[in-house]
Amino acid sequence: MKTLSDKKIVDSWKKNANPWVTAIRNGEIDSRIETTNHAIFNAVVETSPKSVLDIGCGEGWLVRELTKAGINTLGVDVVPKLISSAVKEGTGRYKVLAYDEISYEVLEEKYDVVVSNFSLLGDESVTNIFRNVPSILADDGYFIVQTVHPIISCGNAQYKDGWRKGTWDGFNNEFIDPAPWYFRTIDSWKSLYVDNGFYLIRIEEPLSKKTNTAASILFVGRIEN
Repeated sequence: MKTLSDKKIVDSWKKNANPWVTAIRNGEIDSRIETTNHAIFNAVVETSPKSVLDIGCGEGWLVRELTKAGINTLGVDVVPKLISSAVKEGTGRYKVLAYDEISYEVLEEKYDVVVSNFSLLGDESVTNIFRNVPSILADDGYFIVQTVHPIISCGNAQYKDGWRKGTWDGFNNEFIDPAPWYFRTIDSWKSLYVDNGFYLIRIEEPLSKKTNTAASILFVGRIEN
């Protein structure tokens, strides 16, 4: 198996499901509590959806919040331990599903919003998601993605698409074998939308109140019919 690959991402997250659940539920990730959780929740709610699909829902925090807001929400994730943890919380609908299985033929539903919060980390898998999402969106539906900000996360590496090694810096010592991730420039993210029939309504850069730097980048796209 390649050291840097989509499969390696999945393998890593399967190993780290338990510490991730603990980190989220104990509020161990400051940027999420302070900035990015609110940003993605507000971006979805502002579209006034009746139904939402959360791709890469993890332990289900966003599904729970949207369900509490009266929105019919389904969360899917490839990691069974994350889904079982979400189900135990008792709020929302969940399904174990690999990214390459996400399609209308499998889900047999269409959604007003498809959302992905820091969960589009791969190469081919992300390309396939953007290709398949239009088939599961209702007319004039939205595809909302929040991810690491390319400029902030680039570091000293060249600003171009490519695989990067992962790290668990800033997390507790229960995490092991960090997942790699596929770096994309802002233009590359834009192209994923435009090339798959979306128009970008806006791009947000939620700011950290502590550092006054971008905590993430958030894309809101709408399907063109």
